[in-house]
Amino acid sequence: MKIKKSFGEKVFDCVNVIILGILAVITLYPCYYVLIASVSDPVKIYDAGGLLFWPKDFALYSYMSVIKNSAVWIGYRNTIFYVIGGTLLSVLLTTSAAFCGSRRKLPGKNIIMFLIMFTMYFNGGLIPTYLVVKSLGLLNTPLAMIIPTAISTYNLIITLSYFRSIPESLEEAAMIDGASYFRIFYQIMIPLATPIIAVISLYYAVAMWNNYFTAMIYITDKKLIPLQMVLRDILLQSNSMGNDVNNLSTESGAAAYAMNIRYATIVVSTIPILCVYPFIQRYFIKGVMIGAVKG
Repeated sequence: MKIKKSFGEKVFDCVNVIILGILAVITLYPCYYVLIASVSDPVKIYDAGGLLFWPKDFALYSYMSVIKNSAVWIGYRNTIFYVIGGTLLSVLLTTSAAFCGSRRKLPGKNIIMFLIMFTMYFNGGLIPTYLVVKSLGLLNTPLAMIIPTAISTYNLIITLSYFRSIPESLEEAAMIDGASYFRIFYQIMIPLATPIIAVISLYYAVAMWNNYFTAMIYITDKKLIPLQMVLRDILLQSNSMGNDVNNLSTESGAAAYAMNIRYATIVVSTIPILCVYPFIQRYFIKGVMIGAVKG
């Protein structure tokens, strides 16, 4: 049965739509502007200024410069490795720790959880962390990008909450049939935890994809730096790159080209990770709601 809305409710819905529409435009237009400006003629964009709603003289000067840079492809290779390897390790450690922490019979569970929660508010700081990484011989190795950030306390907490929402009767029935804790974990818990695994996988993958600060601290070898560090270097060098194009050799042309380089690097660094999100969106919404409400 359809409930008829009152006049006040209709006005409220209308105002909500208008406000949310304005917020959507404010949020999405900068992304749209960057995309359109990156495929436009840099001089005309620079001279026109103001708002932009469609490309001005379609051109790919900036993308050509980014693509011709071999360091970009090295950065892509390294970042893909860091994202895949780091996400797999992080998800494995997070789900294992969450499963153990959700067991009521775990000895010293309260102390362990207190120590985990403590790290959310207090940590050793940058210098002690650097000394630990150095003492372990991880400097200038791929593991320096993966191990120090392997587990997020926040992701561990929401995963722990999800595992606690799974009925204990399933575990008891499996143990009666002779299943070990390891078998219960990978044959029962993991399939049931697909939504939350998709959520934390997205969190870890996005964090690893955008991570450049860790590389600035622990990586000096150019062959190991991630894409974000490469793009950062391109942004810093974009002013000088503008003079490499003959028809943009003037000062304003160089500035325009440098600006387009910035737009192109933003698109290059964000498009790949945005392409992944639609495939796990339904898991993302379901996992967040279940992990937050139940437990």
